[in-house]
Amino acid sequence: MRRLVVRWVQFAIAAALSCAFAAGAARAANDSATNGLPVPRFVSLKADRVNVRGGPDKDHDVAWIYTRVGLPVEITAEFENWRRVRDSEGAEGWVYHSLLSGKRTATVQMKNKTDLAPLYAKPDAKSPVTAQLQFGVLGNVKHCSGTWCQISGDGFDGWIPQNELWGVYPDEKIE
Repeated sequence: MRRLVVRWVQFAIAAALSCAFAAGAARAANDSATNGLPVPRFVSLKADRVNVRGGPDKDHDVAWIYTRVGLPVEITAEFENWRRVRDSEGAEGWVYHSLLSGKRTATVQMKNKTDLAPLYAKPDAKSPVTAQLQFGVLGNVKHCSGTWCQISGDGFDGWIPQNELWGVYPDEKIE
């Protein structure tokens, strides 16, 4: 009888551990998109001072601080109220969700950092050039067709080939 009780206890413990493991796995899967929005996705910094931490809580040290409001970052993971973000240089860290905005912005990114990116009046390379933008110029994304994006910023508004921006995905359409 004692042997039967021991085996039943072992079975109960194994079943409980199995359930706990399954619940943990389900929670981890849900944490990849805790708010129902897709991951990855682009967002922008809401504040002009955003602490980036080594992990998803305030117990982790601040690894660096972003100081450019509106900077686009890509959310690569979510855990509770924390978002792991990646910037245009590939650096990753954790940011508290309230410091991020769904407002879409993008920075000009060309292969050669000294080149100027022409901004066109229409989504057509034959249309008049309205401005020449330097590498790193930040703009608000108004529309993207999948190949062209309309962006605006301090003193400019026009269309730029989508592949010259960081903050939008290739072929992404934004209305």
